[in-house]
Amino acid sequence: MSGFLSTISDMFSYTFLVRAFIVGVLVSICAAVLGVSLVLKRYSMIGDGLSHVGFGALAAATALNASPLSVSIPVVIAAAFLLLRMGEKNIIKGDAAIALISTSSLALGVIIISQSTGMNTDVCNYLFGSILAMNKNDVYLSAALSCVVIILFILFYNKLFAITFDEAFASSAGVKTGVYNMLIAFLTAVTIVLGMRMMGAMLISALIVFPSITSMRIFKGFKSVTICAVCVSIFCFFCGIVSSYVYAIPTGASVVLLNIIFFFLFWVIKSAVSSYKKKSA
Repeated sequence: MSGFLSTISDMFSYTFLVRAFIVGVLVSICAAVLGVSLVLKRYSMIGDGLSHVGFGALAAATALNASPLSVSIPVVIAAAFLLLRMGEKNIIKGDAAIALISTSSLALGVIIISQSTGMNTDVCNYLFGSILAMNKNDVYLSAALSCVVIILFILFYNKLFAITFDEAFASSAGVKTGVYNMLIAFLTAVTIVLGMRMMGAMLISALIVFPSITSMRIFKGFKSVTICAVCVSIFCFFCGIVSSYVYAIPTGASVVLLNIIFFFLFWVIKSAVSSYKKKSA
């Protein structure tokens, strides 16, 4: 136990790890609370699509020597709204629209990087994340935007709950479903961009999907699933960043691997409980 505490103390003596931990915990909370609604509404792949858009935006920011977050946040928000509108107007079906925009953005990002900085380690940092990417200004902006996401989710919890489970009924009851769908898209876009700096374009969607589907193995209520998802997300991120420090492995990959382990653990627990109940009956 003393060895573990010593490792934690040593780890947090590095400023960049403290920054990564603060932002990572906040983003983990945002991803978990939004992930429940996205999974239940079958919008989970939107996270993957928006992360690819974010990759293209980050590549463009690098080429222009601009602030990555200031460029990528509005671009990804615009893409989220575009995907939502295309789905509502039946211009292109949801999954096809996500595939179209995500692959186009990914290809554009690779071309921009190859022509500006060359295909170097920056590409790996964008695709798979890097905890070294967070500077002090990024931390302040990320923390502020994460708090905004969490506060908006809490304020509009009842409305988001309503459109998640029965959008048609919510609309007939006077809820402006279009507005709250746009709110979900906005919050998701912000969360994706904030998490991409550490998790990468290829891995950030896992932070949205895994805690939710893991919690759903055992819990059924919306609130209980959300709370459990937040706990799982934070714990997996904490263990992931510690594993990254101890074993010198990428943080994003460590976090995703731990989420996979927890998913199967919850699955086994659920199966064991169901089997016990059947035998008892």
